Amino acid sequence: MKNFLNGGLITLSVAILFACGPTQATDEPDSVQYKPSVGLYDFSSRELLSKQAVDVNLRGSSNWGDAWVGVYRSPSDEFTQARLGWDNTYEKFGFKFQPSLQTASGGFWGGSLAAEYGNTFFVGAGIGRTNLRNYFNLNFDPNDAWSLSTGYRWSTQDFVTFQVVRDNRLNPDQQHVHLAYRRPFADKQRLVVDLIYKSGTSEGEYIRRRGLMLGYDWGNVGLRIAYDPRVNFSHYDMTRIILSKHY
Repeated sequence: MKNFLNGGLITLSVAILFACGPTQATDEPDSVQYKPSVGLYDFSSRELLSKQAVDVNLRGSSNWGDAWVGVYRSPSDEFTQARLGWDNTYEKFGFKFQPSLQTASGGFWGGSLAAEYGNTFFVGAGIGRTNLRNYFNLNFDPNDAWSLSTGYRWSTQDFVTFQVVRDNRLNPDQQHVHLAYRRPFADKQRLVVDLIYKSGTSEGEYIRRRGLMLGYDWGNVGLRIAYDPRVNFSHYDMTRIILSKHY
């Protein structure tokens, strides 16, 4: 990818999605659980000292899966993009399959398919494809890519996972490696840590950088803070703060 706006749909961590499950799983066929979130992004580079953006999302979960709507807005360059998406998880022959579909203003369409096998020790793989229209990719991993993952679960809320996401279409040397850990505590509190190592060509230069995401949940409220150097293999570094709440 050459900038922030490139088509893509590979999820930040296929293993994390399967391990965490939907926003709030429910057995009630007509019950929907909601998760609104607000993200504040700060881009910085040698050429541009600071550039802010905001992203607002609403995610709903029920037996039909997860659906979401969101709007990204960058006041400095007056760019706005709205998006819609859906995913669900199906179990068959000991495997978990997760298809997803997404569209956004500007003519973007994309889809992905991920599969996972195993409960305590698990392995997974995924692939995503788009029509290459501009799209603000909220997971910031390589787009139109394959992914491989493995990990270990002590419980559905306590696990560690290792994942590689690599571009296999436009920039085949761009790659992200994630090492993620999630640990629950008393009173519905949770710690989430995601270490990232990225390598590949960025603005004509081959780079190797390390990033970090730290998150903590207090019951139904969650906070994520991340530092992502050379985000989307551009010349920008990004700091992200995301606040969410379950209903």
